[in-house]
Amino acid sequence: MFDRQTLVSTRERAAVLALMARRKVEWNRLAGSIEEAGSALRLLEQLEETGDPRLFAVESAQVTLDQLEERGISYEREGIGLITVLDEAYPTNLRMVHDRPPALFVRGELSPADERSVAVVGSRKASPGGLETAGEIARSLVAHGYVVISGLAAGIDSAAHKATLDAGGRTVAVIGTGLRHSFPKQNAELQEHLGRESAVLSQFWPGQEPRRWTFPQRNAVMSGVARATVVVEAGNKSGARMQARLAIEHGRPVFLLRSLLRHQWAQTYAEQRPATYVVDTGEEIVGHLERLYSDELALIA
Repeated sequence: MFDRQTLVSTRERAAVLALMARRKVEWNRLAGSIEEAGSALRLLEQLEETGDPRLFAVESAQVTLDQLEERGISYEREGIGLITVLDEAYPTNLRMVHDRPPALFVRGELSPADERSVAVVGSRKASPGGLETAGEIARSLVAHGYVVISGLAAGIDSAAHKATLDAGGRTVAVIGTGLRHSFPKQNAELQEHLGRESAVLSQFWPGQEPRRWTFPQRNAVMSGVARATVVVEAGNKSGARMQARLAIEHGRPVFLLRSLLRHQWAQTYAEQRPATYVVDTGEEIVGHLERLYSDELALIA
């Protein structure tokens, strides 16, 4: 039996889902609107016309708020957690960026250690040298107590996740599909492992299949969850390049491997964008991070 606080909590989460389904507010503004209102139910009342039952287009079904509340509970039975911006468990780093999603679906468990995390990203069609570099960077980060975030894509992402696990570290995936899907399919086993041992995050409904528009939104969340982004390899139109831009917009440090400077976009970022560092090794990245953390602590003190 639920106590009153739990009932309020599940109802508020249902209201967040309802707001996501109605799309009356753009997804990257909705979280702030909910926080400003102090209640998803209150915001829903403000935005919706009167009349019952209200119907919300969720995945392939038209459902009421009562049914959405039950759906949120059923997700938990399926092993999918729901964390909204109204929940204390919402990731601290992500809460600080302007384009945070109103809710995250989670397999596994978030940890306080995730606040000290770094995203390692790069091309799906990575070179052997790029894969080796991604592994070296991940191992250096683990050795210094960082959590490695990546997108569970083929290539650099997979290399970063696997190297972290091999080094005994914690790695969290932020994926561009719903949690009932894996992309690419060959990473289904790795995704299942991370869902058991650490966490897999998605801002999308569990049944969402991969689409062109889902991956750029995923990159925004990955940048927000991490304290910094490392780009190992990235072409002119890659998601990793987009994440570098998003990280800069979020005010987060960006580390570019020196080999990227053959691309004009990387040269421009290195020369003109603040808090962008050109590096050769994982240890060099750690050195910058430790200095940046020390500077932050000094400002707080």
